[in-house]
Amino acid sequence: MTNANPWLTGPDRAPDPEPEAALPATRRQARTGPATPQPGVPTPDTADRLPRWSQAWPARVWWLGVHGGAGESTLASLAAGSRPAQHGWPMPETPGTSSRVALVARTNWSGLTAAQRAATEWASGVLGDAVQLAGLVLIADAPGRLPKPLRDLQQVIAGGVPRVWTVPWVDAWRLGPVDLAAPIPKELRALLADLQLSPSGLAHN
Repeated sequence: MTNANPWLTGPDRAPDPEPEAALPATRRQARTGPATPQPGVPTPDTADRLPRWSQAWPARVWWLGVHGGAGESTLASLAAGSRPAQHGWPMPETPGTSSRVALVARTNWSGLTAAQRAATEWASGVLGDAVQLAGLVLIADAPGRLPKPLRDLQQVIAGGVPRVWTVPWVDAWRLGPVDLAAPIPKELRALLADLQLSPSGLAHN
């Protein structure tokens, strides 16, 4: 189907991928999707859109948590030059500029569906040129393997955003403040490298 986003139509109507080439060979190789808004994607109802904030402060990357507790503040504390977007689209005040945004969500059902709504809003083009979407960061909501229904939903959503990165469960992040001197997961190091961000403090160990 021409100009169709697979995550809007669902897995059954998605274009047939090439058998193995379309699957990432390693966790480092993120799934790729459309890099710009897509024709034909309907604009979501106002109730399904995220708020917008006028931003005068620069950031190399804005982490946009699409729901409460997504982890945007944690990522901002770990990545130098990045900022949390306070759960809203950071709209630049300077004309002709854009904000580089990475959506952030947990991997439970509510987190994934919130990510899908935010991705739909971006894909509809309603944000114009004010937002450059880098991709979607999915942070594990619990230890262990993701259940199949959630993996299937994640796959559907991944087809509609430029990149997807997954960050595993980190027990220390639940128990206390982020320790910038502690080692960080290799998946998070890969995320920062892909976005050309430097770790804060000694978190690169």
